[in-house]
Amino acid sequence: MIAQHLRTAFVHIRRSPYQALAAVLVMTLTFFVATIFAFTAYIMTVTLHYFETRPQIIAFLKNDATPEAVSALSQKLANDSRVRSDIRYVSHEEALQIYRETADNPLVTELVSPDVLPASLEFSVTNLSYTQEVIAEVKQVPIVDRVEFTASLGGETSLATVIGNLQRITRYVRIGGAALLSFLSVTALLTLLVVIGTRVASRREEIQVLTLIGATPGFIRAPFLFEGITYAVTGALAGFISATLLFLYLMPNLAKYFGEILSILREIPTLLTQLGMLAAIELTAALLIGIVGAWFAIARYLKMR
Repeated sequence: MIAQHLRTAFVHIRRSPYQALAAVLVMTLTFFVATIFAFTAYIMTVTLHYFETRPQIIAFLKNDATPEAVSALSQKLANDSRVRSDIRYVSHEEALQIYRETADNPLVTELVSPDVLPASLEFSVTNLSYTQEVIAEVKQVPIVDRVEFTASLGGETSLATVIGNLQRITRYVRIGGAALLSFLSVTALLTLLVVIGTRVASRREEIQVLTLIGATPGFIRAPFLFEGITYAVTGALAGFISATLLFLYLMPNLAKYFGEILSILREIPTLLTQLGMLAAIELTAALLIGIVGAWFAIARYLKMR
């Protein structure tokens, strides 16, 4: 029975190829934009999460800080629910080693002793909203000389600006993408209604004959439902594949530009899993659009009769 309905649907498609092409192209555009939006939103979310969770607070300790006092401060931070558990103690010797690895003039580093560079505690907060209050509290600890953010971000004001901009951009991408996807989804649904409605109207005599000989509404609807599903699924696959190929083409440049932020781009199994999940979601959405569009088109005709 299903094979018969599929054959009937493909006969309808072959008889009006231009309408079928229009429906598939609208679906392709819709799911191409949906896939690009998903990739963009994911990259923005991962970037924001990276800056939110990386060790951005450094508490430099005074030279007279005792091991007991350092241990007490480290334990206090570990027990603070606002602070992540990845607290790192950098000794004088480790600080000197880091300085030697990053210094431009190796000869100068030979003149620097470990006591010149202060020991420090590096940690991050669970949420950026806690940053200012945690820094203010750590500054009050007697063994702390000063508190700074990761040097590459340029201080407290710079970090707040970077994170604020990322949050706003991510929010705008999500809102704008959702609005655009809603518009394209409605356009795709209306296109299906028009195409399938035209199909139904052109076969009204055949439908009347089927009704007179006792065909059930389900039997009448089935070919049109399969036709709508064919348009939607074909467009979804075309849109997803084309957007994914574009993403894979740009992936080396993205990985190079974002560096360790998008480390998932180097993890092929994880990347394939994410792409598989996205493909499953889009195919499910395509099935719903195809079924709903075809169902309402034939239901409208039957109701008018």
